Amino acid sequence: MNILVSACLLGIGCRYDGKIKKNDAVCALAQKHTLIPVCPEQLGGRPTPRKPVEIKNGNVTEECGNCHTSEFEKGAEETLKIAQITGCTLAILKSRSPSCGYGEIYDGSFSKKTVSGNGIAAALLSENGIKVKNEENFDK
Repeated sequence: MNILVSACLLGIGCRYDGKIKKNDAVCALAQKHTLIPVCPEQLGGRPTPRKPVEIKNGNVTEECGNCHTSEFEKGAEETLKIAQITGCTLAILKSRSPSCGYGEIYDGSFSKKTVSGNGIAAALLSENGIKVKNEENFDK
């Protein structure tokens, strides 16, 4: 089975802060499955490192107010194309991310508080029939 995976979970330094957040349990899936790494934010044209963003009132913004919604939408569309080309029916994405979070994301206050909701890419994948999980619940 081909599984779409947030590249940061596989140890690729694409997170907003450039830090490595490798998840060994997710990486271990490569023993039985083909993992397809993606970073929707980079696919949308965002650099690494980059300023943190959160979703507030439907827009993806930096704390200072600079809007990056169009880049996140482009990245989500490219991520969906990759999932469709490679036949992925499951995605394991980074929790709480404004692009990859599924079920829970940061609330837009930049205070580490969360709310129910989905990141831009996670929502688009789900709307197109791809089951979305995160590194905290993929094995359930």
